[in-house]
Amino acid sequence: MDNVTVTLVQQVIEPNDPQKNLDVLSAELEALSSTDLIILPEVFTTGFCAGARNYAEQVDGRAYQWMHQHASRHKAVITGSLVVKEGDQFFNRMVWMRPDGTYTHYDKRHLFRMAGEHTRYAMGNQRIVVELKGWRILPLICYDLRFPVWSRNRNDYDLAIYVANWPSARALHWNRLLQARAIENLSYVVGVNRVGMDEAGQHYAGDSSVYSAAGELIATSQEAQLITVELHADKLHSYRERFPAHLDADSFELLMK
Repeated sequence: MDNVTVTLVQQVIEPNDPQKNLDVLSAELEALSSTDLIILPEVFTTGFCAGARNYAEQVDGRAYQWMHQHASRHKAVITGSLVVKEGDQFFNRMVWMRPDGTYTHYDKRHLFRMAGEHTRYAMGNQRIVVELKGWRILPLICYDLRFPVWSRNRNDYDLAIYVANWPSARALHWNRLLQARAIENLSYVVGVNRVGMDEAGQHYAGDSSVYSAAGELIATSQEAQLITVELHADKLHSYRERFPAHLDADSFELLMK
């Protein structure tokens, strides 16, 4: 397990304009130096808006090809969530795109009912763990952050990623919950949020952040920018050895419905 370098892409998202968002992100990524993992916000082509389904991506369509292009160019995994239509269903889907064009996906489990997301999208039912440079990584989306059972480390991951469109009105919750997930799961945690205003007039402060397994804030920002951080395998292992709370965790089985 080597050190891994992650790049958080915190940007304004233009509502309902996928091509403009892809063009802006392409320009931002031009300046990116070496990294292992590029993390984009939730629904990075459309923003979290009521009409996003009208701009849904097809599996292996434009946005998938764009992700493959940049993963290949930077020789890095690129991930973020998209509105995807598959059959007659829509998903808030996090795509884990590798440089060789192979990918894995995670469909958002907890749909944000306060904005009616549960009426417009199908619920995911599978928690996945992906691998990069020996790191076991749990990819999750926005509202998932509020549900610690779904995020529970069963000694199966080293880094949890949350991509989001999380408004400033609840920034306190975002910041506290990211830190809590790191502490309780003895894991690095990365949260990537957007900035700017959405079509409903909600403001997004960003606060994209990186936390250590001890809950220490390693990096954060409220600006539209790229944030690149190296995560240290030896520090993670050393902390887990000094404070092995995972050995006393309750075992459980998660029943899906």
